[in-house]
Amino acid sequence: MEELELRQQQWKSWIALATAALIVLPLSSCSEPKPKSKPAPTTKSRAESVEAETASKLKIMQHDMDATSMLCTSECTKDFAHLASGHTEGSTQNEKIKNMMDMHKHMLYVSWMNDKRAVERGAVPATVRDKADKLLSEARAAVKRGDKYTSSPFLHDGHRYIVLGSPEPKHRGSGVVGLVKQDVVGQVERHQRRNLRLVPYPAEGHYRVESVKANSTEETTVRTGEDNGGASHYHVNEVVVRFHKDPTELELAQIRKDIHALTIQKLGYTFVFRSKKMEMKTMMHYFQQRWNPVYVEPHYLYMTNDRQIQSGHLSASSSDNHKSVIPNDVLYKEYQWNLPTISTEKGWSVGRGSDSIIVGVLDTGVQTDHPDLTGKLVKGMNIVSEKDSPEDDVGHGTHVAGIIAAAVNNGEGVAGMTWYNKVLPVKVLDSSGAGSTYSVAQGVIWATDHGAKVINMSLGNYAEAQFLHDALKYAFDHDVVLVAASGNDNTERPGYPAAYPEVLAVAATDQKGNKASFSNYGKYIDVAAPGDAIASTYPGSQYAALSGTSMASPHVAALAGLIRSINPELKNTEVMDIIRQTAKDIGEKGKDIYFGYGQIDVVKALDAAEQSAVSLQRYPHNVARKLGKSTK
Repeated sequence: MEELELRQQQWKSWIALATAALIVLPLSSCSEPKPKSKPAPTTKSRAESVEAETASKLKIMQHDMDATSMLCTSECTKDFAHLASGHTEGSTQNEKIKNMMDMHKHMLYVSWMNDKRAVERGAVPATVRDKADKLLSEARAAVKRGDKYTSSPFLHDGHRYIVLGSPEPKHRGSGVVGLVKQDVVGQVERHQRRNLRLVPYPAEGHYRVESVKANSTEETTVRTGEDNGGASHYHVNEVVVRFHKDPTELELAQIRKDIHALTIQKLGYTFVFRSKKMEMKTMMHYFQQRWNPVYVEPHYLYMTNDRQIQSGHLSASSSDNHKSVIPNDVLYKEYQWNLPTISTEKGWSVGRGSDSIIVGVLDTGVQTDHPDLTGKLVKGMNIVSEKDSPEDDVGHGTHVAGIIAAAVNNGEGVAGMTWYNKVLPVKVLDSSGAGSTYSVAQGVIWATDHGAKVINMSLGNYAEAQFLHDALKYAFDHDVVLVAASGNDNTERPGYPAAYPEVLAVAATDQKGNKASFSNYGKYIDVAAPGDAIASTYPGSQYAALSGTSMASPHVAALAGLIRSINPELKNTEVMDIIRQTAKDIGEKGKDIYFGYGQIDVVKALDAAEQSAVSLQRYPHNVARKLGKSTK
């Protein structure tokens, strides 16, 4: 016990020393305090407040769509340029085009041309042939002049198209033109309408689901996206029960008969009962009266919370003695504002992660063959359908995984926060982007038992569930760092699992360093991280920009992975404290309800972790030295 207390006291002194050492250094201009955005004034009517918040969310959604369109255009233009220069894999022109188009199914038609002939692959859909052929002619003419070409997007029959042209600089008249389908923009729109709660979500009836006021069984109807802010959702015919002592086979048979059970599932000490006939309230009354359990509760649903040199080029920093590592990922410089904002580039001069520290991502799954996630995933689990792989059928999980671990400095796409940490994908949310308490709790336990040292949960509900809390305690007791998004309803109502004490609760900031307008807030918030138009990987081997606390949370999970990579000896509580105590205070002085302890600061956190690692290594030497002095 004394040794533990000594370790805790030592560790606190390391944090203080590391932080103090950094405070005395000159501050860069981005450290100036910025005003925070606040919730709508209470003098406004609810209707005015809802209207203003809806308008704000629509603006954010449109910004995400525009940014996604630009990401798609930039990435395809880069791929066309690589093809025109002959840098794509393959021994012949046909092979090179095929390899590129096989990887990018949204490229419908590609023509690699010179002044004598053209090699073509794919086809222009007959429904858009007239419009596309005209634009392709313009693209060919531009390429022959040595100019790049980008058409305005055009829509037809629910699909979005764009025509691009990239010249080959060394051979005038040569280059690549093509037709690209940009349906990813529409996918982001549908995605963000749900996840910014602009529409009721999930649709009642899909699961046999009902909605209740948070932390109660009082029914409510969700008619608009705004109504989600005060509602939780549960399965109509299911309850979760924890008994003081597990029922025997005979007792389970009696329960099955009494409630007309369709299924009985067990996870740890907890059971999930689904009835053919009885509804939740009736079943809760039955278990309370007949079995006197530790608890019985509705089976809640949880939903996504998104709103949507080989070592890197070194550049000297003017603000301190760290050097910024600038990766060569093609979309990094123009679109990834988020990483420099939290001093990730400087942090990479301290540490870039380790493949021995695995970050679990509990979400909608991950596109396992995304080219920017190659080699960055370990074999995961599909809790929703155990016979299937954890493939992403929504987009949310692939985006979250890319924020953490997209390949860095590979000249492709985007850069993740960690260079070497790997992601363990655990699919706990289905194709609608929602999942049950059981699936999330099972995912937490499975990820813990399969080596995750950090778990990210970009999902939530407004009801406390003892079932899930028990699973989180299991992970926490097994030294896992738990991180969760706070939610996107601009409400002070605590969201779960973020509000549980074992979990780091993450709010979102925008590109100006203010509280993101949608971000939930409250005393339970630990830290904030960027969550506004975050560029990352997306299914279909594409890229998208999404906003939400779902995007903020993986920044913090990635930082926890980087910290544990530098110093694997740190306990989960020590990692969490490093993240809190090294955060940049950007709100009211000290901890506040909008940013918690502040916005995460990667370089300060990694410096603190490194300092504690050095202190641990030198501890036996220092003790021996002091003992030697005392005997002289």
